[in-house]
Amino acid sequence: MYGAPIAWLGRPVLFAGLEQVERLDHRAHLVVHGRPPSMAADELADLAENVNLRGRGGAGFPFARKIRAVVKAAARRRTRPVVVVNGTEGEPSCLKDAALLLRTPHLVLDGALLAAEALGAEQVVLGVTRADTEQSLLKALTERRSTPLPVSVNRLPERFVSGEGSSLARGITSGIALPRGGNIRTSDSGVGGVPTLLSNAETYAQLAVAAGMGALPYREVGLPTEPGTVLLTLAGKQVVESPAGVPLADMLQMFGMDIGQGVLTGGYHGTWLSPDNARKALVSRESLRGLGGALGAGAILPLPDTTCPLGEVLRVTRWMADETAGQCGPCYLGLPALAKAVEEVVRGGGRAALDVVETRMREVTGRGACSHPDAASRFLASALEVFDDDLQMHSYQYGGCGRPVQDVLPMPEMESAGSIVVDWTLCEAHGLCTSVLPEVISLAPDGFPSAAVMPVPSQLLQQAARAVDRCPALALRIQ
Repeated sequence: MYGAPIAWLGRPVLFAGLEQVERLDHRAHLVVHGRPPSMAADELADLAENVNLRGRGGAGFPFARKIRAVVKAAARRRTRPVVVVNGTEGEPSCLKDAALLLRTPHLVLDGALLAAEALGAEQVVLGVTRADTEQSLLKALTERRSTPLPVSVNRLPERFVSGEGSSLARGITSGIALPRGGNIRTSDSGVGGVPTLLSNAETYAQLAVAAGMGALPYREVGLPTEPGTVLLTLAGKQVVESPAGVPLADMLQMFGMDIGQGVLTGGYHGTWLSPDNARKALVSRESLRGLGGALGAGAILPLPDTTCPLGEVLRVTRWMADETAGQCGPCYLGLPALAKAVEEVVRGGGRAALDVVETRMREVTGRGACSHPDAASRFLASALEVFDDDLQMHSYQYGGCGRPVQDVLPMPEMESAGSIVVDWTLCEAHGLCTSVLPEVISLAPDGFPSAAVMPVPSQLLQQAARAVDRCPALALRIQ
């Protein structure tokens, strides 16, 4: 009911008050956190700068600069801005924002309303994709009875791309959650074309805490350069609030995990750390970046020794290819081609297959309407570096590393949209179907599909239709 289990190291700050209850209603929230003070826009920007508050959704952009950019754009255009809370969190390895919205939604609302009043905004919009977070926020707004300006909850399609900034703004405006491209900042033109202050749920929660505590008490926790606490999702199942600066290996050990073959930091748009670097790392944006990792959206995914690293990487690469918005070639065509090339490497394609992977990564980098192709390529490049020994075994040794793929890296659970059915009287074992739909159709040793009826997740329905169209023997149909 309240999402992933939560925990904290030291004294909880964002999770304060949750020691005894699972959710803070408005009355309990006021007892724990009080009411944040009213602040002018320049005061709010100064506070965010003083505590070095950065966006906690992935990019880590300084929040003070966002505030000042929106103020400047709104003044230039003589319009009132909009404040948007990004609670979409479309990546299956990230659960921290959902934990906030389900358990302490009023802290997020306080931060958003604090910013909106400081900026003279016309409205606050909370973008979500999950039914439970939508209901939690609607319940929280009912508990408040009234707000100083309009606040609405907008539910968008549960897709990875829905959380991209311009995609979220566009989805709120028109219902079409697709990246806009064109390098237009939402601080200049966001929801409804007006300047928009957009950041994720944790950023607004941190803002509310900093405003309530004041800068100096807030800075007593964490590192001098990165004060405060950080919300992390460990292994896609445990949300932990930690002071910045805690050794990463020690944290994993506290929760029964170890570094294993390496640690993915920052989620599926992040990068891998080798075991040696993971042992040196602190829970810190600067520390992780210095070792080749990324704090990103706070997802930390250790990979145990028992699973095949490249098999796990292939699963994620396929998923990122499926999450394309379908509106630019590097994403819609390039990422599936990249996933196919990685599959050839895993199957033992040797140097030629590796060359194709490197070519495909270059082809998608720097050419997309959003950062998704670049991030997918970065994720894969770091994996190939960290898992080089495994890469050599798969490339040049029959049978690869010999370990099974245990599906350690979390993937979304999707309901079936139907089944793809094989007509054995027509099938000629061309195998083209599995190149289009490898997540659903696998081939038996004889080259024919391994099953006659295969459920198709709703997210892959379009791919399934392409597989049907591609079959030269007309042996497939969707039922």
